Amino acid sequence: MKTVLTQCKRIVVKVGSSLVTNQGAGLDLDALGDWARQIAALNTGGREVVLVSSGAIAEGMQRLGWSTRPTSIHDLQAAAAVGQMGLVQAYESCFRKHGLHAAQVLLTHADLANRERYLNARTTLTTLLSLRVIPIINENDTVVTDEIKFGDNDTLGALVTNLIDADVLIILTDQSGLYTADPRKDPGATLVSEAQAGDIQLESMAGGAGSQIGRGGMITKILAAKRAARSGAHTVIASGHERDVLLRLMQGEAIGTLLAAPALTLAARKQWLADHLQVAGKLVLDGGAIRALRSEGKSLLPIGVKSVFGEFERGAVVACVGEDGSDIARGLSNYNADEARRIARHASQEIEALLGYGGDEEIIHRDNLVLL
Repeated sequence: MKTVLTQCKRIVVKVGSSLVTNQGAGLDLDALGDWARQIAALNTGGREVVLVSSGAIAEGMQRLGWSTRPTSIHDLQAAAAVGQMGLVQAYESCFRKHGLHAAQVLLTHADLANRERYLNARTTLTTLLSLRVIPIINENDTVVTDEIKFGDNDTLGALVTNLIDADVLIILTDQSGLYTADPRKDPGATLVSEAQAGDIQLESMAGGAGSQIGRGGMITKILAAKRAARSGAHTVIASGHERDVLLRLMQGEAIGTLLAAPALTLAARKQWLADHLQVAGKLVLDGGAIRALRSEGKSLLPIGVKSVFGEFERGAVVACVGEDGSDIARGLSNYNADEARRIARHASQEIEALLGYGGDEEIIHRDNLVLL
């Protein structure tokens, strides 16, 4: 673990509801202050830290006097709106003591599924980090619906990790890490100190949600690690009750469970392209273009596109299919649908004459394309 984490410069830290709210009994200001102290120390040491924090709904429940988490989406949204006030105010006060500012960033799945909003969120977060501001990220529970909610902040933490190309995702929980079985039920369960992220055996070890306050469980953490690994990020699952846990982890001390990412990182962006965006249009390719993509690793040039279906904007994800309808690839289009139709079946040198202005020589650059 030492050689892995000591070299990590950009860190995403996720803290769960039970830690933030002291098992639901209001915000644990001592805990928040301690994490702020540790993050400030990491910041001083040249590391960039983003904090993904649960707790808005739990804090709202406490303020509203609710002992049981509501099931109605409208009640959850109301609790989030009330609780977010106290959560952000507490974090800002804690970081101000160390000469740092915090910034509130609320996200939904739709923000990261839409390419333009994805890039806007990425730019905002990297700008905040360059200003030595600590972004405090939470799901935008006041507006989410069942269709767009992340479902848990472990998933949100992984998506943010991929979004900003972080080196490591640290998930702090009320458990010591991943065990071979639920230690609350099986006295023979042992801690898994290190494993490969995405190992299917890990999922069989993880159980369901263990808290009445939060939504997640160990399984969401295992799946989050699998997701974060797509961009080459490692994941650590550790107890938030450990003294100086963040500082000790980044010094290389073995705490909790390290789920290491594979060495290959190129697949991360391409996995995102393949799995996380809706296809806005379709390009039908000829045989020569298919061979160029599959065998030669080339970009998709307009001359290889036989026809264009759908209406889409520049930067949209489009499907590349064969003449028989078979899936070939997906990628980000450099042109909108109308432009793509006008330049299809033409050489790249003709683009300026056809459109009246210059543009990219390829419809989809190889860096923005994933083969299926």
